[in-house]
Amino acid sequence: MKTKQFITIISVSILSSILTLFAFNYFTSKNIKPEKIITVKDDIPVKQVNFSTEQNAKLLNINFTEAAEKSLNAVVHIKTEIVEQNPYYLDPFYSFFYGGRVPQRVFQSSGSGVIISPNGFIVTNNHVIKNANKIEVTLNNKQTYNAELIGTDPTTDLAVLKINASGLPVLPYGNSDESKVGEWVLAVGNPFNLTSTVTAGIISAKGRSINILPHDPSTGIAPIESFIQTDAAVNPGNSGGALVNLNGELIGINSAIKSNTGSYTGYSFAIPSNIVKKVVSDLIEFGEVQRAFLGVSINDISDEVAQKLNLPTLKGVFVAGVNNNGAAAEAGIEPGDIITKVGNVEVNKTSELLEHIGQFRPGDKVNLTVIRDGNEKIIPVILKNYKGSTELVDKKEIAQWNALGAEFAEITEKEKNTLGIENGIKIKRLKSGKLAYAGIQPGFIITKINNEPVDDLNDLMNKINKARGGILIEGIYPNGKRAYYGVGLK
Repeated sequence: MKTKQFITIISVSILSSILTLFAFNYFTSKNIKPEKIITVKDDIPVKQVNFSTEQNAKLLNINFTEAAEKSLNAVVHIKTEIVEQNPYYLDPFYSFFYGGRVPQRVFQSSGSGVIISPNGFIVTNNHVIKNANKIEVTLNNKQTYNAELIGTDPTTDLAVLKINASGLPVLPYGNSDESKVGEWVLAVGNPFNLTSTVTAGIISAKGRSINILPHDPSTGIAPIESFIQTDAAVNPGNSGGALVNLNGELIGINSAIKSNTGSYTGYSFAIPSNIVKKVVSDLIEFGEVQRAFLGVSINDISDEVAQKLNLPTLKGVFVAGVNNNGAAAEAGIEPGDIITKVGNVEVNKTSELLEHIGQFRPGDKVNLTVIRDGNEKIIPVILKNYKGSTELVDKKEIAQWNALGAEFAEITEKEKNTLGIENGIKIKRLKSGKLAYAGIQPGFIITKINNEPVDDLNDLMNKINKARGGILIEGIYPNGKRAYYGVGLK
């Protein structure tokens, strides 16, 4: 009886379910439209792509070995020694009891350099050899030489050395203006004293200014910062080494890294080879850089600046002011002009403009493309030196500047009458050197050397050249204060 009831209950349940589903479909089908079925048809053909061996070679043939082989033998390891007196022992009591013998401290550092002539000229960074008392150069073949410092240029952070050798391997200059962002490059140097190290990367940016070089303290002349930025690994010790393209050409001198740790974190910076080539040539020929100037104050053009000044373009460099009697003023460049090209090279940053003007000497002619009142025009400019003339600085004058660290000027009759002197030669400006170390200040008028009157520059140099060991300088400042200085000579 129970079994028959159970079967009846199950049968009724199944029947009820069937009737419920039938009723639902019947009533809802009258009110709901049937669902629209969308079929996606793939009309894009799938093509099987097979690369041949030749095609693969074209795609993957980025070979660094040839450029590395050309570079390694032309990049040198530089070691320096800096000797300083220990300030702890400069106390007069120590000097009295120990006969004035002051212990010295010796600091050692290292970097890299690039051979740029078979007879031993080498370019490196100024900061690699700054204040060095001894400079040692080791070639890739392990030969070692003592190096002579030929000249330095702090405004570009470059220096030139010379070793007594011949038949050396040379790294040829490339044209840094033609290098492109995205181009493969090699950094060759001696990081952490790991000699002959090659790393690879691409050019990440050009014309980069990172504000690491100081103004010339004696003139206020601005440095030239227009670095090639790469992601090739560069570390301490790489400074002065080579940045090389895949043709094995020197397109830059590695100089700096951007890092919070002091070691490479992704960004390295190199001085463009076109700047290097010009500075090296000047230092070898003159011992000093013959730097040319436009005589303008300039600004980058941002969108905000363009809107504020109602400028017609974001391209180029804005001329905010023009110096009287400067090269730009004489050529007819006016405040408000926009410089877009130096020669055939476009410039869109102040750093780029400084870089390309820095490739010329005073007296050189360069065509500037400018936009004025919406119109483009080409203006030829004869560049000048910092003194405002087109003459190159005389080699003899440079030698005197390097020897004493001073630039001199004749005194006027008015100065003689005001100060009550009959003779003398005035110090116009100073840099780090013998006179500055003695405590002499710009404006000082040298009237006597070793108690003998000084009449002019030639007389001054003759007396200095004849002196042995040191000289006693006597003179007067423009405020009438007299002073005496002892200066040591080599």
